[in-house]
Amino acid sequence: MRDPVRQKQVVETPEERVRQAVIQLLMDQLEVPASLIAVEKAITIQNELKRADLVVYDRRGKAWMVVECKAPGISINQGTFDQVANYNRVLHAPFLFVTNGNDHLCARIEDSKISFLDALPHWTSGINS
Repeated sequence: MRDPVRQKQVVETPEERVRQAVIQLLMDQLEVPASLIAVEKAITIQNELKRADLVVYDRRGKAWMVVECKAPGISINQGTFDQVANYNRVLHAPFLFVTNGNDHLCARIEDSKISFLDALPHWTSGINS
């Protein structure tokens, strides 16, 4: 399968199918340019290298959303949300999204408060969203 962000063929695993579906959703429905999506973004947390599945940036280069993708058989639970929230301690994005392709959880972080959303926000250049 071809990754439109990395511009290369990638191995088709269950998690990769979910990641590619999210990339298409971001680009097609939320109108995020491929150039503002980072795939498997390296993040250092307490001297340990981690990788966020997707980081979406605004046009100023600030993280707008951090996405964690799981294979369809993996539950979306508190641990999954904690994983993406931990990445966000470094990235400081206002939106978090976790999905296994079937179940989804989207949250907005504002003034250190988390509110869960019924739908993904529209990117609209990612500024003041």
